[in-house]
Amino acid sequence: MKKYLLFDLDGTLTDPKEGICSCVQYALASFGIEEPDLDKLEPFIGPPLKDSFMKYYHMDGDQAQAAVEKYRERFRDRGIFENKLYEGIPEMLRVLQSRGMFLGVASSKPTVFVNRILEHFQIAKYFKVVVGSELDGTRTGKDQVVSEALSQLFGNGPVEKDKVYMIGDRCFDVEGAHAMGIEAVGVTYGYGGMEELREARADYIVRSVEELQKFLLRGTEEQAKLTTAQKIGQILLPFVIFTMVRNIVLYIMVILLGNIGTRTSGGDFLFLRNASGELEGLTINAAQLSSAAGFAVSALALMKIARKTISRTAQDMKLTHIKGEPAKHYAFLGMAAVGFTVGLNLLLQLAGTVASSEAYQEVAQAQYAVWFPLGLFCYGVITPLAEELLFRGIFYNCFRRYMKLPAAMVMSAALFAMYHGNSVQGIYGFLMGCLMVYAYEYFGDFRMPLAVHMLANLLAYGISFLGTGIPQGAYWPVCIVSLVCGGAGLWLLDKEKKVF
Repeated sequence: MKKYLLFDLDGTLTDPKEGICSCVQYALASFGIEEPDLDKLEPFIGPPLKDSFMKYYHMDGDQAQAAVEKYRERFRDRGIFENKLYEGIPEMLRVLQSRGMFLGVASSKPTVFVNRILEHFQIAKYFKVVVGSELDGTRTGKDQVVSEALSQLFGNGPVEKDKVYMIGDRCFDVEGAHAMGIEAVGVTYGYGGMEELREARADYIVRSVEELQKFLLRGTEEQAKLTTAQKIGQILLPFVIFTMVRNIVLYIMVILLGNIGTRTSGGDFLFLRNASGELEGLTINAAQLSSAAGFAVSALALMKIARKTISRTAQDMKLTHIKGEPAKHYAFLGMAAVGFTVGLNLLLQLAGTVASSEAYQEVAQAQYAVWFPLGLFCYGVITPLAEELLFRGIFYNCFRRYMKLPAAMVMSAALFAMYHGNSVQGIYGFLMGCLMVYAYEYFGDFRMPLAVHMLANLLAYGISFLGTGIPQGAYWPVCIVSLVCGGAGLWLLDKEKKVF
């Protein structure tokens, strides 16, 4: 949540089409140019008028300035009021102000006209600063307007650019914001449209006033309602459910399989028998089936909670993921996942971490004694699904509502690391947990961290079970190349789009 909000006027707070286009029509007529279709004059809404006359009607500087004067001749007393507020704007401004946010207007329209319009619609009271262009033709660039608005908004104090949004409907609003180092929120209900805002690289894009309000207020409802104890409960309760259900189902499965084993004969895949055929115990395959059942049922138990948090995050993320990612981005992520999976596994082995961890050795011995197809399915599909619902679906999505994204990533990855209970899987789980969050935020789709988790588990399990086939002396070179490939995949993704 950011607390300083700069709004464009035309196409963002108000719909000025009739007034602006009629005044442009009036100015063109003074030059002998007849333009009966007001729709063709919509590009004049937003950018400086002089620039538009020069661009669309090929006027020189003096002619364009004269056209601006003719425009203002009609606009001052008539065109200025041929205007209307977008539905929901007053209510949104009232709510934003009540939540302690500081609002301002940054418009290319002359300040004197901006103030008259705000007073006319009785919304001037919501704005701490109002900045526009000057009647003498100065301060017409949007970057200049934004700069002055920031100066007035923060006074003599430092300008906290990371706490400011510029909200507008045209590419000029986005470009002006970025020129001053602040994030831009594009609105498609105005006159720029989706494609223009995408090309200008708006940081966020919303489709309606209602969606804009939800975006600007995101996180404030939960923060206002929930105590610290309740926030902790959001994390603790799902973990308790996950652990209890998994262990209970595991216990039931062991009892059930034991009963089946005593009532039947044979079944070497699941049962250990003595020479007379009596049941002595369960095989590692039976234990793995029991564990997989525990994970599967615990995933079902968490599904309702996870769906709620994933759905809520999806609503937030859709503002930055309106356009689908190109195929090459998925390739870069795959490159990062494979590179880090292979590289980190080799690095932990070469560093002696694997050999020094007795806890991990016990886990590995059990995992790799299982029938390969069964182990591949359980560790590569069932386990990642259950763990992702808990750690990214619930934990991370809760954290990201109360803290900055990097901190939320570290917190969820740290819990994922501790959950594994040994140093080898802890280190590996933390680093891969960070990658899974990165994939989640980059693509705005919960299926992406799930895919990374499954791919990593399948690859790591397959390599460990079947062997790498790499000569011992080549471990370090392969490790380094793999890590470089993983890092290159992340670098290529980051080069295309910044997430954190």
